[in-house]
Amino acid sequence: MKKNSTLILFFMLICMQQLAFAQPNAKNLYTYPFGVQAYTFRNHFPKDVVGTLDKIQKMGITEIETSGAKGVTDEEYKKLCEARGITIPSIGAGYDQLENLSMDIITKAKTFGAKYVMCAWIPHKGDNFTIEDAKKAVDVFNKAGKFLKENGLTFCYHPHGYEFRPYENGTLLDYIFKNTNPEYVSFEMDVLWVLHGGGDPVGLLKKYGSRWKLMHVKDLKKGVKGDFSGHTPAENDVVLGTGQADWKNIFKQSKKIGIKHFFIEDESEHELETVPLSIEYLKNLK
Repeated sequence: MKKNSTLILFFMLICMQQLAFAQPNAKNLYTYPFGVQAYTFRNHFPKDVVGTLDKIQKMGITEIETSGAKGVTDEEYKKLCEARGITIPSIGAGYDQLENLSMDIITKAKTFGAKYVMCAWIPHKGDNFTIEDAKKAVDVFNKAGKFLKENGLTFCYHPHGYEFRPYENGTLLDYIFKNTNPEYVSFEMDVLWVLHGGGDPVGLLKKYGSRWKLMHVKDLKKGVKGDFSGHTPAENDVVLGTGQADWKNIFKQSKKIGIKHFFIEDESEHELETVPLSIEYLKNLK
């Protein structure tokens, strides 16, 4: 009897260990698919589309935000991604395409199976983003957002730091949020550019809640003080967890408001080394 009890206890311990290994992320903050912004591999795609997607797959990435790649059709690109278990939830579109309500956006999104269309830049002179620029963007975004929604897509504007210029009792970004129609216009947070513009990522997630639909997971080097230019040297992109971002609270708040797609973006020149390190950081973030 004692021998049987010992065996039962032994098997119970084995089962508990297997269960623990089967749920390694049960307490982890990051529990989403690993995504990447294609711009991260801008130095690789032009040389070898297939090889670059192979590298991305080997890193464990299963989502990509992209507008395709030169040298292959969108149909071919989609098939190459599908063969590697990579989906395309979001594509990029230029401001001029939105302004002209281009059907090319719809065609590309449908081809890729994307649900979101993002724009990451509002044209303006030099580094001087003005209220006039913001007002025009509001008009463009409201019209384009309605056009995209009518075609089954969600438009997201990606702030780039220059929108944090003070305006009235807030910033020009606040103006854009308040004057765009929530039914047609959503947003994608780029954590580095929020920090660079002097914004608070967690505070903005709380303030505007579910209007944030996507996120660029990108960290700003410690000690760097940003400005309203929307530009910073590539070396200021650093491995996640080594920069200024409070990722623990960023992901806690992101979960509360329902963001489901996170794209690592690394604009440094060492992406083959840094992206895997960032993924490892996310896997172990508790």
